[in-house]
This record gives sequence, structure tokens and C-alpha cells, in this order.
Amino acid sequence: MRKTVSFTKDATNLFFHILTACNLSCRHCYINPPQHGSNTLPIETIEEWLALFASRSKKSNIIFLGGEPTMHPELARAVKKARALGYASITIDTNGYLFHDILEKVTPEEVDALSFSLDGATAETNDPIRGVGSWEMCVAGIKQSVAKGFSTSLIYTVSGANLHELDQMPDLLERLGVNHFFIQVLGIRGNSAKEEAEEDGLMRVTRDNWVEAVPKVAEEAARRGIKVTWPKVFLDEGEAFECAGHVADNLFLFPNGRVYRCPLCEDFPVHAMTIEEGALKAAPRINETDLFELAIAEGCVMNRIIQPGNIVYKENGTPAWRVACCLLKEEITP
Repeated sequence: MRKTVSFTKDATNLFFHILTACNLSCRHCYINPPQHGSNTLPIETIEEWLALFASRSKKSNIIFLGGEPTMHPELARAVKKARALGYASITIDTNGYLFHDILEKVTPEEVDALSFSLDGATAETNDPIRGVGSWEMCVAGIKQSVAKGFSTSLIYTVSGANLHELDQMPDLLERLGVNHFFIQVLGIRGNSAKEEAEEDGLMRVTRDNWVEAVPKVAEEAARRGIKVTWPKVFLDEGEAFECAGHVADNLFLFPNGRVYRCPLCEDFPVHAMTIEEGALKAAPRINETDLFELAIAEGCVMNRIIQPGNIVYKENGTPAWRVACCLLKEEITP
């Protein structure tokens, strides 16, 4: 399997949102235009920023995102520029509609992975979350990707609206020829942070449900020859907490030039860095980097601030469990 995004210690990943526009309106979309911008970056700016981050590290994995990145008419040119600059791996995250004939404009030698977002084993579960017809289009896109020889992965964001179909995914993945399965936890940001999301059943699953369901599905998918990556979310008793802000280099770049290091911070103007006049500069304090330094009993400080509902406390006031960093993940390789 070709190298792609790595959620491990010492990993360097650039998540480059080249636009925020999308053809879908997913109920859990994290894009927040007031904080991220609503512009589509011109290709000249994309190439400049690619060069800027390539000079920071030649070992970076780059992931092109949106919105829907294939809606950008110059995505193929951006991919070729990233390859020429020597990025360690190149991934395109897509909802499967594959605009601008992108599969005809890039090759498996240029793109290390095409990663598709699907949130149900059936259209009946996926489409109420992602949009009518999106399951069919995504599955069709996966089939095209596999047929053309691309390394193909799938992202499934687990919530109360689709947990019941998670155990059906290994069979679907095997039939489609997907070789890497990312199980994602629902982040309370963007659309999912709105009150109506929980009222509609789009909520994070409980610790017991997560621990009961996710590892089993991961093991079953791996048994079928599929690599699986997922966040642990809840640490075992006595297990040490580690923050990716200390041990890895994950950068989330948006069209307005903001650069975040933690996705949980993206609804707020606490970004660590910004691009100004062609240079990457530290943002004024206090920002997310300062928050990473806080050591608390609950584990992830950003989770405690933004998603406190994940934490249960004992009668003595101590947390019943610690929450892991969402950017350091478990992995099973067949």
C-alpha cells in the first residue's frame, strides 16, 4: 500500500483546503466560512502556498480538501505542483462526484490515495446525512477510482445517525475494493455544533457504544485485508495522554490564510499561524498553541473546552476517563 496521511507521532501532514464551496450540505460539515473564508484560491496562490510549506518540510503528506476539492478547476495542476515539490504523499479527499473529470487528469503515480466520504452502508442511512443521491454517486466514484488503479480509501464519520450500520461496512468495502478504511469520530464543530443537529439525532455516540463497536469493526475489516485507522477517543485507565501539538506536525490550511494545528479549534479565531505577504507567521497570543501546554485531568484540553459532554465525572469530581487526542490514532494493517 502506498504511503498516505499518517496520524502518528512525528508525522507531518498538511490539510490544504483550496476552497470552501461544496455541492453538498452535509449535516456534520465542519466548514465555517466566517472563520475559514468563502473564496476559491487561484492556482497561483495554491502553488505559492504549496512551495511555502514544502520549504518547511520535505517529508509532509499533503491532503487536498474543500469544500469539495474536485470542484476546483485547477486541482490537477495543484497535484502536479505538489509532486514536483517533493511532497511525501498526495491525497485527495472527495465526496465522490469527481468534478472536472479529475480521474482523467491525474494518474495513480501522481496521487497516492483518493479518499471518499461515505456515512452509511446504505443510501437510506447515508443520504439523510450527506444529501439525496450522494450514496449512489460516491459508490460510483469509488468504483471508477478502483478501476483506474488508484489506491482508494473511505472515511466513515460515526454518529448516532449511522452507528447501526458501521458493522456492515467491512462487507461493502471488500466488495468495492477499498484498501484503507478511516473510521472518524464526529467533531462538535461547524454544522454539528448547532443545536438542531443533536435534535435530529446527529450526535456523538457514548463511550460504551464507541468502545463496543469500533474496535470490532476495525478488526473485521482488517481480517478482510483492509487497513484501518481510527481515533481511540477514550484512554484506558492509567494510559498516558499525548497531544499531537507536541509530538506531531498537523497543519490545517484554509483559503483565508489561517493555519490551525488542532481541528477542534477551527470554529474560533485562535489559529496558531497565518500566511501574510507570502510568509508563514505566528498568530498573536493567546492562540491554540498556548492551550496545548495546559495539562488537565480530563486529557485533551480542547475537548474539555469545546466538547465537555464527552466527559463523565465521578462523585469525587475526577473524570471517569481521559479523552485522547483526536489526531493520534489506532491502526491495524492486514
